[in-house]
Amino acid sequence: MLQQNILRMYRILALVLCVSASEDFDWTKNERTSFYYGTFPTGFSWGAGSSAYQTEGAWNIDGKGMSIWDAFVHKKGKIFSNDTGDSSCEGYYKFKDDIKLMKDMKLNHYRFSISWPRILPSGLKNEHINEKGIKYYDDLINMLLDNKITPIATLYHWDLPQILQEKYGGWQNISMVNYFNDFASLCFERFGNRVKYWITFNNPWSIAVEGYETGEHAPGLKLKGIGAYKAAHHIIKAHAKVWHTYDIQWRSKQKGLVGISLTADWGEPVDISNQRDIEAAERYLQFYVGWFATPIFHGDYPQVMKDYIGRKSGQQGLGASRLPVFSPQEKSYIKGTCDFLGLGHFTTRYITQKNYPSGLGDSYFSDRDLAVLVDPQWPDPGSEWLYSVPWGFRRLLNFVKSQYGNPMIYVTENGVSEKMLCTDLCDDWRMQYFKDYINEMLKAIKDGVNVKGYTAWSLLDNFEWDEGYSERFGLYYVDFRNKNKPRYPKASVQYYKRIISSNGFPNQREVESWKRKAIETCSSSNQLLAADPLIGHMEMVTEIVVPTVCTLCILLSAVFLMFLLRGRL
Repeated sequence: MLQQNILRMYRILALVLCVSASEDFDWTKNERTSFYYGTFPTGFSWGAGSSAYQTEGAWNIDGKGMSIWDAFVHKKGKIFSNDTGDSSCEGYYKFKDDIKLMKDMKLNHYRFSISWPRILPSGLKNEHINEKGIKYYDDLINMLLDNKITPIATLYHWDLPQILQEKYGGWQNISMVNYFNDFASLCFERFGNRVKYWITFNNPWSIAVEGYETGEHAPGLKLKGIGAYKAAHHIIKAHAKVWHTYDIQWRSKQKGLVGISLTADWGEPVDISNQRDIEAAERYLQFYVGWFATPIFHGDYPQVMKDYIGRKSGQQGLGASRLPVFSPQEKSYIKGTCDFLGLGHFTTRYITQKNYPSGLGDSYFSDRDLAVLVDPQWPDPGSEWLYSVPWGFRRLLNFVKSQYGNPMIYVTENGVSEKMLCTDLCDDWRMQYFKDYINEMLKAIKDGVNVKGYTAWSLLDNFEWDEGYSERFGLYYVDFRNKNKPRYPKASVQYYKRIISSNGFPNQREVESWKRKAIETCSSSNQLLAADPLIGHMEMVTEIVVPTVCTLCILLSAVFLMFLLRGRL
């Protein structure tokens, strides 16, 4: 199998796809077909995901160093309700219980991330290795394998050691390339005899744009028009170096694969017959997924990025483009450094042309010359950004196929959140989302896209970055008010479990019964957990389980509010 994968990889590298997306991706062919009943290829891998900062907690326990997220969340006003990930899901202590949940779901793989500052508190390999941190990941990996669950390890899911940010400016500094390579090498040395799937970076777009352009995420810098491009440049170089390190030093012994996980929305032209809208939609994708995928697969940034940023930089009187340049040696070094492509996807946007005059200032967003729109009729479960648009998933997968030589793809993140006063364990909207999106992935496989696995995001409700605990993606509900952080299965657990056991959607009659049975299971326990933020701030450590409907939950919240107001009067 490994030899086949390696041969496939070199066949991919042999393909030279220099044509633009408008030539090799048919924008006019937008088939929105009916539901497809069928199953996935034999050996297709089903899993769920998490990340260290979002789930582990234990932020300053057992020798762990501080990360940029530890520092960021402790600044008032950065996170919704000033939430922190200090304890989060307490995954550091409860991973054995969580693996039992995975086993019950019959997951084939589990995607997690390794906290850089947990095993290297100072960020540097030559200063101090925290053996307690190593032991935690050893135990996690060993228990996964004991339960026949394949570990997929992400090396960087946003938690840079804070000291590297303070001393060097984090990803603005080229020195991060070598420091990250040292950290990755240690992980390969200690865990690589058991971990065979490695992801260097999770969603580098978000690291660069939200960390160094908008400042919404740690480290919270607003280096508009420059910071994101510089951070991305160093991240791409770091990814390539780690791939080469594994290829030279570890691959022959460990026989694993190294990839990267890129997250992208699909961008659909507002008017499919308007060439300017088509070009804007393609530009949206090239500035999103192409920013990282094109160098990794083809050796350099997308031409449209070089053209647009270069032109705007010239109009602003700059002597050189704000987009950094790869040397010929670097292009050759970076090209082909991907054994598989991880792809995260959640939603879709409509795109149209919009000109931004250069006098308005530097910005990644204005560099693109486009406007991003949504259809108000798209289903929206409550999150301000996540609309359910299943057909965009198939479109994105086919775009990746045509752009990058049909690489081996693992879907590394796909799921839907809710952001509401009450969290109903009977999450019918999530079951519908999984059904529709997974079915579009199945259609893409029938189109010839080389998808090998799917990872539901996420196993647990967890700390959702700047949204704190107000947004929940989990298959399992976590009661964050309870110090024990108990987990409760949502109906989607049973639904996803049936998709896994059937390896897809065998027939209409059976599939239609799944949702009904999942709801019956959920309704029979008749559990509804109050998730009212007013109650959550009253330091209640007992779990609140209300055997009633959501209207009663809202009524209880109102009663508490009246009680508090009366107390003030």
